[in-house]
Amino acid sequence: MSETGVNEAGVGVLGFGTVGTGVVEGLLRRGDLMAARTNVRLALRGVADLDLARDRGLAVAPDLLTRDAAALVDDPRVDVVAELIGGTGAARELTLRALALGKPVVTANKALLAAHGAELFDAARRHETGIFFEASVGGGVPVVRALQEGLIANRFDRICGILNGTCNYVLTRMEAEEAPFEAVLSAAQGEGFAEADPALDIDGHDTVHKACILATLAHGGAVSPDAVPVEGIRGISPLDLAYAAEFGYRIKLLAHIRRDGDEIEIGVGPTLVPRGHLLASVQGVFNAILVAGDQVGETLYYGRGAGRNATASAVLADLADAASRRFTRGPWMNSGFRGDAPVRLRNPGEVRARHYLRLALQDRPGVLARVAGVLGEHGICIAAVVQKSAAREAPVPVVILTHEARARDLRAALERIDAMECVGAPTVHYAIEDFAPASG
Repeated sequence: MSETGVNEAGVGVLGFGTVGTGVVEGLLRRGDLMAARTNVRLALRGVADLDLARDRGLAVAPDLLTRDAAALVDDPRVDVVAELIGGTGAARELTLRALALGKPVVTANKALLAAHGAELFDAARRHETGIFFEASVGGGVPVVRALQEGLIANRFDRICGILNGTCNYVLTRMEAEEAPFEAVLSAAQGEGFAEADPALDIDGHDTVHKACILATLAHGGAVSPDAVPVEGIRGISPLDLAYAAEFGYRIKLLAHIRRDGDEIEIGVGPTLVPRGHLLASVQGVFNAILVAGDQVGETLYYGRGAGRNATASAVLADLADAASRRFTRGPWMNSGFRGDAPVRLRNPGEVRARHYLRLALQDRPGVLARVAGVLGEHGICIAAVVQKSAAREAPVPVVILTHEARARDLRAALERIDAMECVGAPTVHYAIEDFAPASG
């Protein structure tokens, strides 16, 4: 304890990229504010990064900078480690190293937790310390703490989320400007809202990592990213956005986690959301997560899902929490993420949903009847049909909304339909989420 009566905890920051810079800036400039609110001063002991020459626009004392991340973890003056390296290689090894020393780790690394969460949290329990990871899902949106603490008395019927700001930004601009995907993505890259290599975001894998973390928090069992069906946003066209709007929907890249009896459904893909629903109104780089608990009902968490300041805010809050536990809450161990309870995932082919289909059909008598016949043979009922063009011979877009059907039945029907000579291109199909009350 210092002479002012404020406790002090040393922090070692691993990674001096965008988020790491935001965290270091927060420690240097918001230290007094945080100390006044928590009675714990977070003292920066060092920052480790392989590239120390790049200008971050932030003055850090040279003796605090190092290329030796392991030595910083081992430093006895470091009480809490912030892992902001990313990836699953060095980040995993350094996290395990810190935990073995009994030091809590704060991380924003969703890929690490999705791939190795069970191993890391087991190590944390064995060494009586903790892992804090609010920033790993939703950036500055406090959904992790809500699941761990505020909603602890609930069983979770459903979690649906817009979890990737890049995808939401691209879809928002595509709809507003009636512009094609590639043009909007290129503009987003130029403005810094999309990475030079955007595949992790636009192909849905970043969202999968976050969905796995939420599923484990909600249901206790580790969910591998390899077990989650995923589709990104590359195939969405302005035509689909326009047709969705005509039917009263907006297309969003959604993660869904749903409990049905003793099984859990989980998936990531473009989804039609009713335009009157709160999730449909989420624009630009913002994220939103709807959580439905059996006690509390529906709650919604909204905010910036990425970026230096939003993510750094969550990391700083976790650092303060981890340090405070040392002095005021007894053991540092947090047990909100177990990953060792049995969880039974529903076969993706058995998942039931309504669907949006856009077919490219020859405009000839009997063609639509043939399509409807194949759908009917697979138990799929049509709820609505739209065809505006009447150009003979050339394939024209025909949009069908279905009633609820099993995914495997729809897949089998579309294999037959797409093989017809009157079909000019593979059928585009997306799920529809009407947010009916969850079963269970």
